[in-house]
Amino acid sequence: MPNQQAQLNRVFHGLSDPTRRAVLERLSSGPAAVSELAEPFRMSLPSFLQHLDVLESCGLVKSCKAGRVRTYRLTPRPLRASEAWLEKQRAIWNRRLDQLDTYLTDVKEQKS
Repeated sequence: MPNQQAQLNRVFHGLSDPTRRAVLERLSSGPAAVSELAEPFRMSLPSFLQHLDVLESCGLVKSCKAGRVRTYRLTPRPLRASEAWLEKQRAIWNRRLDQLDTYLTDVKEQKS
């Protein structure tokens, strides 16, 4: 369980930045070279590469190098783990909201 928690923390760290989320969104349509991924962002290449390093270290992307071109692709497995965690949280909150709704309905009926 601690290993799963650590992986989940890394995934949410990877998702915490808008630049990294935009890169993941772009990679959802297929692999891309660093130059293509960096193009829409107004930052230096070394700064952008740091974002890619974070994404790769948390397992959200993988890279391969062919000649001078490094290409990145999405690895969805860590996203599935975070999705499972979020779904569990959603179920908890839905249950709590249902309980609140029942309580408020009971209070309203008692006042009537």
